Amino acid sequence: MTTSAERDMRLGWWREARFGMFIHWGVYSSLSGTWNDKAYGGYGEHIQRMAKIPIPVYRREVAGKFNPVAFDADAWVRLAKQAGMGYLIITAKHHDGFAMYDSRVTDYNIVKATPFGRDPMKELRAACKTHGLKFGFYYSHAFDWGEENAPGNDWDYNNPGGDKLLHGSDWWDHYPEFLPQARKYVDEKSIPQILELIHNYDPDIMWFDTPHKLPDEENRRIMAAVRKAKPTLVVNGRLIYGLGDYDSTCDRPAEFPPHEGDWEGIPTTNESYGYNKNDRSHKPVAYFIRLLAKSAARGGNELMNIGPMGNGRIDEADVNILHGLGRWWAVNGESIRGTTRTPLAVQAWGESTRKGNRLYLHVFDWPSDGKLVVGGLPTTVLRACLLARPDAPLNCSRPGVDIIVAVPAAAPDAADSVIALDCAAEPRADSTRLLAVNLATNTLRAFDATLSGNLRFGSGEKNNDTAQNWVSTDDAVIWPVRLRETATFELGINYDAPWTSKVKRMVEGDAGKEIVPAHQGAGGEYVVQVAGNHFTGQVRPGSKLTETLGQVTIPAGIHEIRVTGHEITGQELLRLRSLTLLPVVK
Repeated sequence: MTTSAERDMRLGWWREARFGMFIHWGVYSSLSGTWNDKAYGGYGEHIQRMAKIPIPVYRREVAGKFNPVAFDADAWVRLAKQAGMGYLIITAKHHDGFAMYDSRVTDYNIVKATPFGRDPMKELRAACKTHGLKFGFYYSHAFDWGEENAPGNDWDYNNPGGDKLLHGSDWWDHYPEFLPQARKYVDEKSIPQILELIHNYDPDIMWFDTPHKLPDEENRRIMAAVRKAKPTLVVNGRLIYGLGDYDSTCDRPAEFPPHEGDWEGIPTTNESYGYNKNDRSHKPVAYFIRLLAKSAARGGNELMNIGPMGNGRIDEADVNILHGLGRWWAVNGESIRGTTRTPLAVQAWGESTRKGNRLYLHVFDWPSDGKLVVGGLPTTVLRACLLARPDAPLNCSRPGVDIIVAVPAAAPDAADSVIALDCAAEPRADSTRLLAVNLATNTLRAFDATLSGNLRFGSGEKNNDTAQNWVSTDDAVIWPVRLRETATFELGINYDAPWTSKVKRMVEGDAGKEIVPAHQGAGGEYVVQVAGNHFTGQVRPGSKLTETLGQVTIPAGIHEIRVTGHEITGQELLRLRSLTLLPVVK
Protein backbone atom coordinates (compact mmCIF):
# COMPACT_ATOMS: atom_id res chain seq x y z
CA MET A 1 0.00 0.00 0.00
CA THR A 2 1.44 3.35 -1.04
CA THR A 3 1.28 6.38 1.26
CA SER A 4 0.01 9.83 0.26
CA ALA A 5 3.53 11.21 0.76
CA GLU A 6 4.94 8.64 -1.67
CA ARG A 7 2.26 9.50 -4.23
CA ASP A 8 2.95 13.21 -3.85
CA MET A 9 6.64 12.58 -4.42
CA ARG A 10 6.01 10.56 -7.57
CA LEU A 11 3.40 12.90 -9.00
CA GLY A 12 5.23 16.22 -8.55
CA TRP A 13 6.42 16.51 -12.16
CA TRP A 14 3.19 15.03 -13.53
CA ARG A 15 1.01 17.59 -11.74
CA GLU A 16 3.29 20.38 -12.94
CA ALA A 17 3.17 19.26 -16.59
CA ARG A 18 -0.64 19.15 -16.97
CA PHE A 19 -0.30 18.33 -20.71
CA GLY A 20 1.26 15.34 -22.45
CA MET A 21 1.43 13.46 -25.74
CA PHE A 22 0.05 9.93 -26.09
CA ILE A 23 1.39 8.01 -29.10
CA HIS A 24 -0.20 4.82 -30.43
CA TRP A 25 2.25 3.44 -32.97
CA GLY A 26 2.99 -0.11 -33.97
CA VAL A 27 3.15 -2.52 -36.88
CA TYR A 28 -0.65 -2.11 -37.19
CA SER A 29 -0.01 1.51 -38.24
CA SER A 30 1.17 0.34 -41.65
CA LEU A 31 -2.26 -1.22 -42.36
CA SER A 32 -3.95 2.12 -41.56
CA GLY A 33 -7.28 0.44 -40.85
CA THR A 34 -7.48 -1.69 -44.00
CA TRP A 35 -6.88 -5.41 -44.57
CA ASN A 36 -7.33 -7.30 -47.85
CA ASP A 37 -8.92 -4.19 -49.41
CA LYS A 38 -11.57 -4.01 -46.68
CA ALA A 39 -11.68 -0.77 -44.71
CA TYR A 40 -12.37 -0.99 -40.99
CA GLY A 41 -13.57 1.83 -38.78
CA GLY A 42 -12.83 2.13 -35.08
CA TYR A 43 -9.43 1.82 -33.47
CA GLY A 44 -6.66 1.29 -36.01
CA GLU A 45 -4.58 -0.58 -33.43
CA HIS A 46 -7.33 -3.23 -33.26
CA ILE A 47 -7.08 -4.26 -36.93
CA GLN A 48 -5.70 -7.73 -36.11
CA ARG A 49 -8.73 -8.54 -33.98
CA MET A 50 -11.32 -6.82 -36.17
CA ALA A 51 -10.08 -8.51 -39.36
CA LYS A 52 -9.33 -11.77 -37.48
CA ILE A 53 -5.86 -11.93 -38.97
CA PRO A 54 -4.25 -15.25 -37.96
CA ILE A 55 -1.14 -14.93 -35.82
CA PRO A 56 1.26 -16.45 -38.40
CA VAL A 57 -0.11 -14.19 -41.14
CA TYR A 58 0.12 -11.08 -38.94
CA ARG A 59 3.69 -11.97 -37.98
CA ARG A 60 4.72 -12.50 -41.58
CA GLU A 61 2.73 -9.95 -43.56
CA VAL A 62 2.41 -7.12 -41.05
CA ALA A 63 5.28 -7.28 -38.57
CA GLY A 64 7.63 -8.86 -41.09
CA LYS A 65 7.20 -5.96 -43.53
CA PHE A 66 7.17 -3.05 -41.09
CA ASN A 67 9.83 -0.54 -42.10
CA PRO A 68 9.18 3.06 -40.89
CA VAL A 69 12.13 4.62 -42.70
CA ALA A 70 10.80 8.18 -42.15
CA PHE A 71 10.78 7.87 -38.34
CA ASP A 72 12.56 10.79 -36.66
CA ALA A 73 12.48 10.68 -32.86
CA ASP A 74 13.87 14.20 -32.48
CA ALA A 75 11.21 15.65 -34.79
CA TRP A 76 8.42 13.92 -32.86
CA VAL A 77 9.64 15.21 -29.52
CA ARG A 78 10.23 18.75 -30.79
CA LEU A 79 6.67 18.78 -32.15
CA ALA A 80 5.32 17.69 -28.77
CA LYS A 81 7.36 20.29 -26.90
CA GLN A 82 6.34 23.22 -29.09
CA ALA A 83 2.69 22.20 -28.59
CA GLY A 84 3.19 22.64 -24.83
CA MET A 85 3.44 18.99 -23.83
CA GLY A 86 5.57 18.14 -20.82
CA TYR A 87 5.63 14.37 -21.13
CA LEU A 88 5.38 11.69 -23.81
CA ILE A 89 3.97 8.17 -23.52
CA ILE A 90 4.26 5.66 -26.37
CA THR A 91 3.04 2.11 -26.95
CA ALA A 92 5.88 -0.28 -26.15
CA LYS A 93 3.52 -3.23 -26.63
CA HIS A 94 -0.13 -2.95 -27.56
CA HIS A 95 -2.76 -5.69 -27.65
CA ASP A 96 -1.20 -7.28 -30.75
CA GLY A 97 1.66 -8.47 -28.55
CA PHE A 98 4.43 -6.99 -30.69
CA ALA A 99 7.29 -5.27 -28.85
CA MET A 100 8.24 -1.92 -30.38
CA TYR A 101 11.63 -2.11 -28.65
CA ASP A 102 14.58 -4.49 -28.47
CA SER A 103 13.13 -7.12 -26.14
CA ARG A 104 15.16 -10.08 -24.94
CA VAL A 105 12.01 -11.80 -23.71
CA THR A 106 10.84 -12.52 -27.25
CA ASP A 107 12.17 -12.16 -30.78
CA TYR A 108 8.74 -10.82 -31.76
CA ASN A 109 10.08 -7.26 -31.63
CA ILE A 110 10.96 -4.41 -33.94
CA VAL A 111 14.72 -5.04 -33.94
CA LYS A 112 14.64 -8.78 -34.67
CA ALA A 113 11.38 -9.26 -36.60
CA THR A 114 11.25 -6.30 -39.03
CA PRO A 115 13.40 -4.87 -41.82
CA PHE A 116 13.68 -1.66 -39.76
CA GLY A 117 16.06 -3.23 -37.29
CA ARG A 118 16.27 -0.19 -34.98
CA ASP A 119 14.97 0.52 -31.49
CA PRO A 120 12.70 3.61 -31.74
CA MET A 121 12.02 3.56 -27.99
CA LYS A 122 15.72 4.08 -27.30
CA GLU A 123 15.80 6.98 -29.75
CA LEU A 124 12.67 8.58 -28.28
CA ARG A 125 14.03 8.21 -24.75
CA ALA A 126 17.20 10.05 -25.78
CA ALA A 127 15.25 12.79 -27.57
CA CYS A 128 13.04 13.37 -24.53
CA LYS A 129 16.11 13.80 -22.34
CA THR A 130 17.58 16.26 -24.85
CA HIS A 131 14.43 18.41 -24.97
CA GLY A 132 13.41 18.12 -21.31
CA LEU A 133 10.27 15.98 -21.60
CA LYS A 134 9.38 13.19 -19.21
CA PHE A 135 9.08 9.82 -20.94
CA GLY A 136 7.02 6.69 -20.44
CA PHE A 137 5.49 3.58 -21.94
CA TYR A 138 2.03 2.25 -22.61
CA TYR A 139 2.18 -1.51 -22.03
CA SER A 140 -0.75 -3.87 -22.63
CA HIS A 141 -0.19 -6.20 -19.69
CA ALA A 142 -3.38 -8.24 -20.03
CA PHE A 143 -4.17 -8.49 -23.75
CA ASP A 144 -1.94 -10.29 -26.23
CA TRP A 145 -3.07 -11.33 -29.71
CA GLY A 146 0.42 -12.40 -30.73
CA GLU A 147 0.72 -15.50 -28.54
CA GLU A 148 -1.36 -18.65 -28.99
CA ASN A 149 -1.66 -19.22 -25.25
CA ALA A 150 -2.01 -15.66 -24.03
CA PRO A 151 -5.05 -13.80 -22.71
CA GLY A 152 -7.11 -11.87 -25.19
CA ASN A 153 -6.87 -13.92 -28.40
CA ASP A 154 -10.08 -15.84 -28.89
CA TRP A 155 -10.86 -15.94 -32.61
CA ASP A 156 -8.43 -18.77 -33.28
CA TYR A 157 -7.85 -20.18 -29.81
CA ASN A 158 -9.99 -20.95 -26.78
CA ASN A 159 -8.15 -18.59 -24.47
CA PRO A 160 -9.14 -16.35 -21.56
CA GLY A 161 -9.86 -12.66 -21.99
CA GLY A 162 -10.70 -11.21 -25.35
CA ASP A 163 -14.23 -10.67 -26.57
CA LYS A 164 -15.54 -13.48 -24.36
CA LEU A 165 -14.67 -11.59 -21.18
CA LEU A 166 -17.82 -9.57 -20.61
CA HIS A 167 -18.10 -9.17 -16.87
CA GLY A 168 -14.66 -8.36 -15.55
CA SER A 169 -13.26 -10.60 -12.84
CA ASP A 170 -16.49 -12.63 -12.73
CA TRP A 171 -15.26 -14.41 -15.85
CA TRP A 172 -12.33 -15.89 -13.93
CA ASP A 173 -14.65 -17.11 -11.19
CA HIS A 174 -16.62 -19.10 -13.76
CA TYR A 175 -13.59 -20.45 -15.63
CA PRO A 176 -10.90 -21.16 -13.01
CA GLU A 177 -9.19 -23.61 -15.36
CA PHE A 178 -7.70 -20.62 -17.20
CA LEU A 179 -6.05 -19.17 -14.10
CA PRO A 180 -2.77 -21.14 -14.50
CA GLN A 181 -2.61 -19.98 -18.11
CA ALA A 182 -3.01 -16.36 -17.07
CA ARG A 183 -0.32 -16.72 -14.42
CA LYS A 184 2.03 -18.35 -16.90
CA TYR A 185 1.59 -15.42 -19.31
CA VAL A 186 2.22 -12.87 -16.56
CA ASP A 187 5.30 -14.75 -15.34
CA GLU A 188 6.81 -15.40 -18.75
CA LYS A 189 5.95 -12.27 -20.72
CA SER A 190 4.20 -9.41 -18.92
CA ILE A 191 6.42 -9.02 -15.87
CA PRO A 192 9.70 -9.80 -17.68
CA GLN A 193 8.97 -7.25 -20.42
CA ILE A 194 7.81 -4.61 -17.96
CA LEU A 195 11.00 -5.08 -15.95
CA GLU A 196 13.24 -4.79 -18.99
CA LEU A 197 11.44 -1.59 -20.01
CA ILE A 198 12.08 -0.17 -16.54
CA HIS A 199 15.69 -1.32 -16.27
CA ASN A 200 16.77 -0.57 -19.86
CA TYR A 201 14.97 2.73 -20.54
CA ASP A 202 14.41 4.24 -17.06
CA PRO A 203 10.92 5.59 -17.83
CA ASP A 204 9.21 8.19 -15.68
CA ILE A 205 5.74 6.70 -16.08
CA MET A 206 4.08 3.40 -17.04
CA TRP A 207 0.62 3.41 -18.58
CA PHE A 208 -1.33 0.13 -18.34
CA ASP A 209 -4.72 -0.81 -19.78
CA THR A 210 -7.69 -3.24 -19.54
CA PRO A 211 -7.11 -4.62 -16.00
CA HIS A 212 -10.41 -6.52 -16.20
CA LYS A 213 -8.78 -8.91 -18.67
CA LEU A 214 -6.69 -10.49 -15.90
CA PRO A 215 -7.59 -11.71 -12.40
CA ASP A 216 -7.03 -9.07 -9.74
CA GLU A 217 -4.33 -11.16 -8.09
CA GLU A 218 -2.25 -11.10 -11.29
CA ASN A 219 -2.60 -7.32 -11.62
CA ARG A 220 -1.46 -6.99 -8.02
CA ARG A 221 1.61 -9.11 -8.71
CA ILE A 222 2.48 -6.85 -11.65
CA MET A 223 2.06 -3.76 -9.49
CA ALA A 224 4.31 -5.25 -6.80
CA ALA A 225 7.00 -5.97 -9.41
CA VAL A 226 6.79 -2.41 -10.77
CA ARG A 227 7.01 -0.79 -7.34
CA LYS A 228 10.01 -2.93 -6.40
CA ALA A 229 11.82 -2.19 -9.66
CA LYS A 230 11.40 1.60 -9.45
CA PRO A 231 9.52 3.08 -6.46
CA THR A 232 9.50 6.58 -8.01
CA LEU A 233 7.77 5.43 -11.21
CA VAL A 234 4.33 6.95 -11.84
CA VAL A 235 1.71 4.28 -12.56
CA ASN A 236 -1.67 5.14 -14.08
CA GLY A 237 -4.99 3.83 -12.79
CA ARG A 238 -5.58 1.08 -15.36
CA LEU A 239 -3.36 -1.57 -13.82
CA ILE A 240 -5.56 -1.94 -10.76
CA TYR A 241 -8.61 0.29 -10.52
CA GLY A 242 -8.31 2.52 -7.48
CA LEU A 243 -4.68 1.68 -6.67
CA GLY A 244 -2.71 3.60 -9.29
CA ASP A 245 -1.19 7.01 -8.73
CA TYR A 246 -4.04 8.72 -10.60
CA ASP A 247 -7.32 7.92 -12.35
CA SER A 248 -7.86 7.74 -16.10
CA THR A 249 -11.07 8.91 -17.74
CA CYS A 250 -12.88 6.98 -20.44
CA ASP A 251 -11.32 6.76 -23.88
CA ARG A 252 -11.85 9.86 -26.06
CA PRO A 253 -13.50 12.12 -23.46
CA ALA A 254 -15.45 15.09 -24.79
CA GLU A 255 -16.54 16.37 -21.38
CA PHE A 256 -15.36 15.65 -17.86
CA PRO A 257 -17.62 14.56 -15.02
CA PRO A 258 -16.52 15.62 -11.53
CA HIS A 259 -13.23 14.00 -10.48
CA GLU A 260 -11.64 14.18 -7.07
CA GLY A 261 -7.91 13.91 -6.66
CA ASP A 262 -5.50 13.36 -9.56
CA TRP A 263 -6.82 12.30 -12.94
CA GLU A 264 -6.05 12.36 -16.65
CA GLY A 265 -8.14 12.59 -19.82
CA ILE A 266 -7.00 10.84 -23.00
CA PRO A 267 -8.61 12.45 -26.06
CA THR A 268 -7.46 11.65 -29.56
CA THR A 269 -7.38 13.84 -32.65
CA ASN A 270 -9.96 11.75 -34.53
CA GLU A 271 -11.85 8.67 -33.25
CA SER A 272 -8.93 6.21 -33.42
CA TYR A 273 -5.80 5.96 -31.31
CA GLY A 274 -3.71 4.09 -33.87
CA TYR A 275 -3.42 5.52 -37.39
CA ASN A 276 -6.54 4.85 -39.48
CA LYS A 277 -6.63 6.54 -42.88
CA ASN A 278 -10.36 5.75 -43.09
CA ASP A 279 -11.10 8.12 -40.21
CA ARG A 280 -10.87 11.80 -41.18
CA SER A 281 -13.00 13.05 -38.28
CA HIS A 282 -10.24 15.26 -36.85
CA LYS A 283 -11.51 17.93 -34.51
CA PRO A 284 -10.49 21.60 -34.89
CA VAL A 285 -7.67 23.10 -32.85
CA ALA A 286 -10.14 25.11 -30.76
CA TYR A 287 -11.72 21.86 -29.53
CA PHE A 288 -8.46 20.72 -27.95
CA ILE A 289 -7.58 24.15 -26.55
CA ARG A 290 -10.90 24.31 -24.74
CA LEU A 291 -10.72 20.68 -23.63
CA LEU A 292 -7.29 21.38 -22.16
CA ALA A 293 -8.67 24.34 -20.21
CA LYS A 294 -11.60 22.24 -18.97
CA SER A 295 -9.34 19.48 -17.69
CA ALA A 296 -6.95 21.88 -15.94
CA ALA A 297 -9.88 23.77 -14.39
CA ARG A 298 -11.03 20.51 -12.81
CA GLY A 299 -7.58 19.55 -11.54
CA GLY A 300 -6.75 17.07 -14.28
CA ASN A 301 -4.14 16.44 -16.95
CA GLU A 302 -4.70 16.00 -20.66
CA LEU A 303 -2.78 13.28 -22.48
CA MET A 304 -3.64 13.99 -26.10
CA ASN A 305 -3.17 11.13 -28.53
CA ILE A 306 -1.82 11.05 -32.05
CA GLY A 307 -1.38 7.98 -34.25
CA PRO A 308 1.68 8.26 -36.52
CA MET A 309 1.64 6.51 -39.90
CA GLY A 310 3.37 3.25 -40.62
CA ASN A 311 6.18 4.99 -42.49
CA GLY A 312 7.13 6.93 -39.36
CA ARG A 313 5.62 10.27 -40.36
CA ILE A 314 2.91 12.05 -38.39
CA ASP A 315 -0.31 12.64 -40.30
CA GLU A 316 -0.58 16.19 -41.63
CA ALA A 317 -3.94 16.65 -39.90
CA ASP A 318 -2.29 15.88 -36.54
CA VAL A 319 0.66 18.13 -37.31
CA ASN A 320 -1.71 21.01 -38.05
CA ILE A 321 -3.52 20.48 -34.75
CA LEU A 322 -0.25 20.39 -32.83
CA HIS A 323 1.01 23.54 -34.53
CA GLY A 324 -2.27 25.29 -33.69
CA LEU A 325 -1.92 24.24 -30.05
CA GLY A 326 1.66 25.50 -30.10
CA ARG A 327 0.63 28.96 -31.29
CA TRP A 328 -1.92 29.22 -28.48
CA TRP A 329 0.51 27.76 -25.94
CA ALA A 330 3.26 30.24 -26.80
CA VAL A 331 1.00 33.01 -25.47
CA ASN A 332 -1.11 31.24 -22.86
CA GLY A 333 0.82 28.18 -21.69
CA GLU A 334 1.36 29.54 -18.19
CA SER A 335 -2.41 29.30 -17.65
CA ILE A 336 -2.09 25.48 -17.86
CA ARG A 337 1.42 24.46 -16.77
CA GLY A 338 1.70 24.19 -12.99
CA THR A 339 -1.89 25.25 -12.33
CA THR A 340 -4.34 23.72 -9.90
CA ARG A 341 -8.09 23.22 -9.71
CA THR A 342 -10.05 26.47 -9.84
CA PRO A 343 -11.86 27.72 -6.73
CA LEU A 344 -14.43 29.58 -8.86
CA ALA A 345 -17.90 28.33 -9.66
CA VAL A 346 -18.55 27.48 -13.30
CA GLN A 347 -18.66 30.68 -15.33
CA ALA A 348 -20.97 31.29 -18.29
CA TRP A 349 -18.10 32.56 -20.46
CA GLY A 350 -15.70 29.63 -20.01
CA GLU A 351 -13.31 28.05 -17.50
CA SER A 352 -10.66 29.15 -15.02
CA THR A 353 -7.43 27.83 -13.53
CA ARG A 354 -5.28 28.90 -10.60
CA LYS A 355 -1.59 29.27 -9.75
CA GLY A 356 -1.00 30.59 -6.24
CA ASN A 357 -2.79 33.94 -5.89
CA ARG A 358 -3.26 34.27 -9.65
CA LEU A 359 -6.43 33.21 -11.46
CA TYR A 360 -6.49 32.59 -15.20
CA LEU A 361 -9.83 33.24 -16.90
CA HIS A 362 -10.23 31.12 -20.05
CA VAL A 363 -12.81 33.09 -21.99
CA PHE A 364 -14.50 31.02 -24.69
CA ASP A 365 -17.49 33.34 -25.24
CA TRP A 366 -16.35 36.96 -25.41
CA PRO A 367 -18.82 39.54 -24.02
CA SER A 368 -20.16 41.87 -26.69
CA ASP A 369 -20.67 44.75 -24.26
CA GLY A 370 -17.03 44.89 -23.11
CA LYS A 371 -17.84 43.65 -19.59
CA LEU A 372 -16.55 40.29 -18.42
CA VAL A 373 -18.37 39.43 -15.22
CA VAL A 374 -16.49 37.08 -12.90
CA GLY A 375 -19.07 35.61 -10.58
CA GLY A 376 -18.40 34.98 -6.91
CA LEU A 377 -14.88 36.32 -6.30
CA PRO A 378 -14.84 38.32 -3.04
CA THR A 379 -11.01 38.35 -2.86
CA THR A 380 -9.42 41.70 -3.75
CA VAL A 381 -8.02 41.83 -7.28
CA LEU A 382 -4.81 43.88 -7.58
CA ARG A 383 -4.30 43.69 -11.34
CA ALA A 384 -5.83 42.21 -14.48
CA CYS A 385 -4.38 41.75 -17.95
CA LEU A 386 -4.69 39.66 -21.06
CA LEU A 387 -1.82 37.20 -21.46
CA ALA A 388 -1.75 38.32 -25.08
CA ARG A 389 -1.15 41.92 -23.88
CA PRO A 390 0.55 41.64 -20.48
CA ASP A 391 1.73 45.28 -20.42
CA ALA A 392 -1.79 46.68 -20.79
CA PRO A 393 -3.71 46.47 -17.48
CA LEU A 394 -7.47 46.02 -17.61
CA ASN A 395 -9.74 48.06 -15.36
CA CYS A 396 -11.78 46.18 -12.75
CA SER A 397 -14.81 47.18 -10.70
CA ARG A 398 -16.60 45.35 -7.91
CA PRO A 399 -20.37 45.08 -7.52
CA GLY A 400 -20.70 42.98 -4.37
CA VAL A 401 -18.97 39.59 -4.52
CA ASP A 402 -18.42 39.81 -8.28
CA ILE A 403 -15.72 41.41 -10.40
CA ILE A 404 -16.32 43.20 -13.71
CA VAL A 405 -13.30 43.33 -16.00
CA ALA A 406 -13.39 45.92 -18.79
CA VAL A 407 -12.21 44.06 -21.91
CA PRO A 408 -11.52 45.09 -25.52
CA ALA A 409 -14.29 44.82 -28.08
CA ALA A 410 -12.63 41.92 -29.90
CA ALA A 411 -11.26 38.69 -28.40
CA PRO A 412 -7.50 38.20 -28.96
CA ASP A 413 -8.12 34.49 -29.57
CA ALA A 414 -11.43 33.14 -30.88
CA ALA A 415 -10.90 29.77 -29.17
CA ASP A 416 -9.72 30.87 -25.71
CA SER A 417 -8.55 34.33 -24.66
CA VAL A 418 -6.87 34.18 -21.26
CA ILE A 419 -7.05 36.95 -18.67
CA ALA A 420 -4.80 36.87 -15.59
CA LEU A 421 -6.19 38.19 -12.29
CA ASP A 422 -3.62 38.83 -9.56
CA CYS A 423 -5.34 38.60 -6.18
CA ALA A 424 -4.22 40.10 -2.89
CA ALA A 425 -4.47 36.71 -1.18
CA GLU A 426 -5.41 33.12 -1.92
CA PRO A 427 -8.58 33.40 -4.01
CA ARG A 428 -11.81 32.58 -2.22
CA ALA A 429 -15.00 31.96 -4.14
CA ASP A 430 -18.76 31.67 -3.89
CA SER A 431 -19.83 28.20 -5.06
CA THR A 432 -23.15 29.45 -6.43
CA ARG A 433 -23.09 29.97 -10.18
CA LEU A 434 -23.83 33.47 -11.50
CA LEU A 435 -26.11 33.50 -14.53
CA ALA A 436 -24.96 35.86 -17.27
CA VAL A 437 -27.31 38.34 -18.91
CA ASN A 438 -24.80 39.74 -21.42
CA LEU A 439 -23.81 36.51 -23.22
CA ALA A 440 -25.59 34.43 -25.84
CA THR A 441 -26.46 31.45 -23.64
CA ASN A 442 -26.01 30.02 -20.16
CA THR A 443 -25.43 26.28 -20.55
CA LEU A 444 -26.04 24.34 -17.35
CA ARG A 445 -24.32 21.01 -18.00
CA ALA A 446 -25.39 17.95 -16.07
CA PHE A 447 -21.70 17.38 -15.31
CA ASP A 448 -21.66 20.69 -13.39
CA ALA A 449 -24.75 19.86 -11.34
CA THR A 450 -25.44 18.04 -8.09
CA LEU A 451 -27.05 14.64 -8.63
CA SER A 452 -29.58 13.39 -6.11
CA GLY A 453 -30.92 9.87 -5.65
CA ASN A 454 -29.97 7.07 -8.05
CA LEU A 455 -28.46 9.30 -10.71
CA ARG A 456 -24.86 8.91 -11.83
CA PHE A 457 -22.60 10.67 -14.30
CA GLY A 458 -21.86 9.20 -17.71
CA SER A 459 -18.29 8.50 -18.77
CA GLY A 460 -17.77 11.75 -20.69
CA GLU A 461 -17.50 10.40 -24.24
CA LYS A 462 -19.19 12.55 -26.87
CA ASN A 463 -22.37 10.48 -26.66
CA ASN A 464 -22.18 9.79 -22.96
CA ASP A 465 -21.93 13.19 -21.27
CA THR A 466 -25.20 12.83 -19.40
CA ALA A 467 -26.76 12.26 -16.00
CA GLN A 468 -28.25 8.77 -16.21
CA ASN A 469 -29.93 5.91 -14.31
CA TRP A 470 -33.04 8.07 -13.78
CA VAL A 471 -35.26 5.37 -12.30
CA SER A 472 -37.22 7.21 -9.61
CA THR A 473 -39.34 10.35 -9.49
CA ASP A 474 -37.30 11.27 -6.39
CA ASP A 475 -34.12 11.54 -8.50
CA ALA A 476 -33.08 15.10 -9.31
CA VAL A 477 -30.43 17.17 -11.09
CA ILE A 478 -29.82 20.42 -9.22
CA TRP A 479 -27.96 23.67 -9.95
CA PRO A 480 -27.76 26.51 -7.39
CA VAL A 481 -27.69 29.79 -9.31
CA ARG A 482 -27.60 33.49 -8.59
CA LEU A 483 -28.67 36.65 -10.41
CA ARG A 484 -27.47 40.17 -9.75
CA GLU A 485 -30.60 41.61 -11.35
CA THR A 486 -33.97 40.31 -12.45
CA ALA A 487 -33.81 38.84 -15.95
CA THR A 488 -35.91 36.88 -18.41
CA PHE A 489 -34.61 33.80 -20.19
CA GLU A 490 -35.75 31.35 -22.80
CA LEU A 491 -35.44 27.93 -21.20
CA GLY A 492 -34.33 24.87 -23.14
CA ILE A 493 -33.43 21.26 -22.39
CA ASN A 494 -31.09 18.79 -24.12
CA TYR A 495 -31.25 15.07 -23.41
CA ASP A 496 -30.99 11.52 -24.72
CA ALA A 497 -33.79 8.97 -24.46
CA PRO A 498 -32.71 5.45 -25.52
CA TRP A 499 -35.09 3.42 -27.66
CA THR A 500 -36.47 0.06 -26.59
CA SER A 501 -34.20 -2.87 -27.53
CA LYS A 502 -35.67 -6.31 -26.89
CA VAL A 503 -32.48 -8.38 -27.13
CA LYS A 504 -28.87 -8.15 -26.06
CA ARG A 505 -26.53 -6.99 -28.79
CA MET A 506 -22.80 -7.05 -29.38
CA VAL A 507 -21.12 -3.70 -30.03
CA GLU A 508 -17.55 -2.59 -30.61
CA GLY A 509 -16.12 -1.21 -27.39
CA ASP A 510 -12.84 0.31 -26.26
CA ALA A 511 -11.21 -3.08 -25.79
CA GLY A 512 -13.11 -5.29 -28.20
CA LYS A 513 -16.68 -6.40 -28.54
CA GLU A 514 -18.95 -5.98 -25.54
CA ILE A 515 -22.51 -6.99 -24.83
CA VAL A 516 -25.09 -4.23 -24.41
CA PRO A 517 -28.07 -5.57 -22.46
CA ALA A 518 -31.66 -5.27 -23.59
CA HIS A 519 -33.24 -1.93 -22.66
CA GLN A 520 -36.91 -1.13 -22.08
CA GLY A 521 -36.38 2.37 -23.36
CA ALA A 522 -36.72 5.77 -21.75
CA GLY A 523 -40.01 7.52 -21.28
CA GLY A 524 -42.23 9.59 -19.07
CA GLU A 525 -42.75 13.22 -18.12
CA TYR A 526 -40.04 15.50 -16.73
CA VAL A 527 -40.38 18.72 -14.73
CA VAL A 528 -38.01 21.70 -14.67
CA GLN A 529 -38.47 23.94 -11.63
CA VAL A 530 -37.12 27.50 -11.83
CA ALA A 531 -37.93 30.32 -9.39
CA GLY A 532 -41.39 28.99 -8.56
CA ASN A 533 -42.19 28.10 -12.17
CA HIS A 534 -42.79 24.54 -13.38
CA PHE A 535 -42.15 23.49 -16.97
CA THR A 536 -43.17 19.99 -18.00
CA GLY A 537 -42.33 17.98 -21.06
CA GLN A 538 -43.02 14.53 -22.48
CA VAL A 539 -39.89 12.47 -23.15
CA ARG A 540 -39.37 11.65 -26.83
CA PRO A 541 -37.05 8.84 -27.96
CA GLY A 542 -33.83 9.93 -29.63
CA SER A 543 -30.37 11.33 -28.99
CA LYS A 544 -29.26 14.91 -28.35
CA LEU A 545 -32.85 16.10 -28.41
CA THR A 546 -33.37 19.82 -27.84
CA GLU A 547 -36.69 21.28 -26.71
CA THR A 548 -37.67 24.87 -25.93
CA LEU A 549 -39.80 24.98 -22.79
CA GLY A 550 -40.75 28.66 -22.69
CA GLN A 551 -39.72 31.95 -21.09
CA VAL A 552 -39.03 32.38 -17.40
CA THR A 553 -38.35 35.54 -15.38
CA ILE A 554 -35.94 34.98 -12.50
CA PRO A 555 -35.67 37.62 -9.77
CA ALA A 556 -32.35 38.84 -8.41
CA GLY A 557 -30.98 36.60 -5.69
CA ILE A 558 -30.14 32.92 -5.13
CA HIS A 559 -32.29 30.18 -6.62
CA GLU A 560 -32.26 26.46 -7.23
CA ILE A 561 -32.92 25.03 -10.68
CA ARG A 562 -34.11 21.44 -10.42
CA VAL A 563 -35.06 18.75 -12.93
CA THR A 564 -37.16 15.83 -11.70
CA GLY A 565 -39.51 13.24 -13.11
CA HIS A 566 -43.28 13.44 -12.77
CA GLU A 567 -43.85 10.00 -14.27
CA ILE A 568 -41.48 7.30 -15.52
CA THR A 569 -42.90 4.90 -18.09
CA GLY A 570 -39.69 3.30 -19.36
CA GLN A 571 -36.67 1.64 -17.83
CA GLU A 572 -35.48 5.17 -17.09
CA LEU A 573 -36.85 8.68 -17.53
CA LEU A 574 -34.16 10.22 -19.76
CA ARG A 575 -30.45 11.00 -19.82
CA LEU A 576 -30.02 14.71 -19.22
CA ARG A 577 -27.21 16.54 -20.98
CA SER A 578 -27.94 20.19 -20.15
CA LEU A 579 -30.36 23.05 -19.66
CA THR A 580 -29.94 26.33 -21.50
CA LEU A 581 -30.98 29.82 -20.40
CA LEU A 582 -30.89 32.33 -23.26
CA PRO A 583 -31.27 35.94 -22.07
CA VAL A 584 -34.28 37.67 -23.61
CA VAL A 585 -33.55 41.26 -24.56
CA LYS A 586 -36.61 43.46 -24.13
